[in-house]
Amino acid sequence: MIPFNKPYLTGREFAYMEEAVRAKRLSGNGRFTERCQQWLQQRIGAPRVLLTQSCTAAIEMAALLADLQPGDEVIMPSFTFVSTANAFVLRGARPVFVDVRPDTLNIDAQLIEAAITSRTRAIVPVHYAGVGCDMEAIVDIARRHDLIVIEDAAQALGSSLNGRPLGSFGALAALSFHETKNVMSGEGGALLINDERFIARAEILWEKGTDRVRFHRGEVSRYTWVDVGSSYLPSEITAAFLWAQLESADEITAGRLASWNAYYAGSADLPFLRRPVVPPTCVHNAHMFYLLVPPSLDRADLLATLNARGVNAVSHYVPLHSAPAGVRFGRVASTMPVTDDCSARLVRLPLWMGMDARVHQTVLDTLHEVVAAQAL
Repeated sequence: MIPFNKPYLTGREFAYMEEAVRAKRLSGNGRFTERCQQWLQQRIGAPRVLLTQSCTAAIEMAALLADLQPGDEVIMPSFTFVSTANAFVLRGARPVFVDVRPDTLNIDAQLIEAAITSRTRAIVPVHYAGVGCDMEAIVDIARRHDLIVIEDAAQALGSSLNGRPLGSFGALAALSFHETKNVMSGEGGALLINDERFIARAEILWEKGTDRVRFHRGEVSRYTWVDVGSSYLPSEITAAFLWAQLESADEITAGRLASWNAYYAGSADLPFLRRPVVPPTCVHNAHMFYLLVPPSLDRADLLATLNARGVNAVSHYVPLHSAPAGVRFGRVASTMPVTDDCSARLVRLPLWMGMDARVHQTVLDTLHEVVAAQAL
C-alpha cells in the first residue's frame, strides 16, 4: 500500500529531544520553544509567535483575543476543518458560512460583504491546500467594516501571496504542525500575532491566565492569575522535535513540490478530471495534490478501487454548513453550489516527503487505469 501520508524525519529529532531531556526542562517555553518561535517570527515577519499544542488551540486563543461575545458572528468558508468553526462556537459566537471559489476552493471574497451584519466581528479565511486566499480584498473589507481578520493558515507554512508569507496578513493567524502537515511534530501549532496590541494578552492566555511570561523576563517579582486562559503550551519534547523539522523546512517543501509537479504533469491527460488551480500571484507549498472527478464518475467507487489496488487516496471535508453541528450553531449566508460540488468530487492523492519517481508513476498508472475502466 502506498500510504496517503508518511511522516518524514530529518534524522535530528531524537538528538534534540535527548538534549531537551538532559537540560531538565520539559514543561514548555524553554530553549527549543524559543528557537521555533524565533524562526517563525523571522520567516513570516510576525512581531510575536507562540507555539501551541495544536492549530485548534491557536485558533481558540485567537477567538479569545478577539473578545467575542455570545451572539457575535464570524464569517468563514464551509469547506474547512471543524476546528475553524468550533473555536468560535466555544465562545458563544455563530459561524456564518459562505461559499468558496471554483478555482482555488478558497473563500469567495465577493460573497463576504453581503454576509456582514451588525453582529459580525471577524473574517476567517482558510488557505486551502496552501494556496492563498484573496487577502487584499478580504483585508480591505475588514478595514471598512472594522472587523478582525484571523487567518487559518494550517496548511500554508511556506506559501506566499504576492511575495508576502501567508499568515502575515491578518491581525492573527494559526499554523498547524499535525502529522499530516509539511513540517510536523505529531501534534502542534502556533499562533502568529501580527497586531502588537494582542501580544501582552496572548502571553497571559498562553500561560493559563497568569503573567508568568513577564515573571520569566524579570518584569514582575512573582506571577499570579490575571485573566482567563488555558494550558496552550506544547512540551519542550514537542518543540525539540519541531525544531529539527523547521531547520529542514525548505528542503521538505522542495521535495513535496517535486512530487506535486510530477502529479500535475502526469495527470494532464486524464479525461474530465480537474487539476488544482494556483493563481500566478500565489506560491504554494505543495501541501496537497487533489483532483476533482467529473459527475459521470462514481467518486466512492474510484476511491475504493484505488485503495484496493494499493493507492491510499482519500476524500476531504464534509461541508460544515450541512453537518449536524453546523446546522445547530451556524448560519448560511449564501448558496453553496461550489462547496457542495467540490466536497462530493474531490480526491486527494498520496503526497509525502521522500516519494520517488517510481512511487509517482505507480500512483499515476493506477489512477489512469481506474479512471479508464470507470469511463467505459
